Amino acid sequence: MAITRILAPNPGPMTLDGTNTWLLPDGIVIDPGPEIESHLDAICEHNVRLVLVSHWHGDHTDAVDTLHKRTRAPVRALDPAWCRAAEPLTDGEVIGDLRVLAVPGHTADSIAFVTDDAVLTGDTVLGSGTTVIMHPDGSIADYFASLDRLEALGDLRVLPGHGDELPSIAAIAREYRNHRLERLDEVRDALATAGIRADDAAALATVADSVYASVPDSLRPAVEAIVHAQLAFVQR
Repeated sequence: MAITRILAPNPGPMTLDGTNTWLLPDGIVIDPGPEIESHLDAICEHNVRLVLVSHWHGDHTDAVDTLHKRTRAPVRALDPAWCRAAEPLTDGEVIGDLRVLAVPGHTADSIAFVTDDAVLTGDTVLGSGTTVIMHPDGSIADYFASLDRLEALGDLRVLPGHGDELPSIAAIAREYRNHRLERLDEVRDALATAGIRADDAAALATVADSVYASVPDSLRPAVEAIVHAQLAFVQR
């Protein structure tokens, strides 16, 4: 299936080179992206029949209302709060050539969309680097289960919410899982070295300063979100 990327002009540390809006041949738009007029104009050059949302984060959803008003296309998401003139999505639902796949972990409402030769992963899998587990909305246990579901899809190409296409969802799911497991070992080692438990008041700063020492201060909120998620996982 020919799927077109419309790259939003919102590059940054968390969005890489910008948010990817994906346009399918049948007029389905996945992730409207930020509310930037030039980006909306680019989307509206096409016949938009339906808008789907991979998850609630603003860099994927800020343009929902404006795009809905401009095109009158219904908007569907797992979370009813982001639906416009339509019902929420359900796991396993088939929409034309797409199958809806719930993949919680990055956020509780994260969804992937599966075609015959590709999977559109939102922020669950990125074109480079790894995604942030946004505790308490996100969960590492859920994320591992979602990686299992994605790996089972085999060698479908990956169309991510940020970054370039990847060749195999199975391969990247395994890579992501191994990376998470290595990080969790580093978290446990940092706690053991400091002689504290995961539920200790000092655990967050201890792990963040030790495991993520090379990450710029500007990304500290993201670091703390993932460390919260890691600590919740290791103390289960």
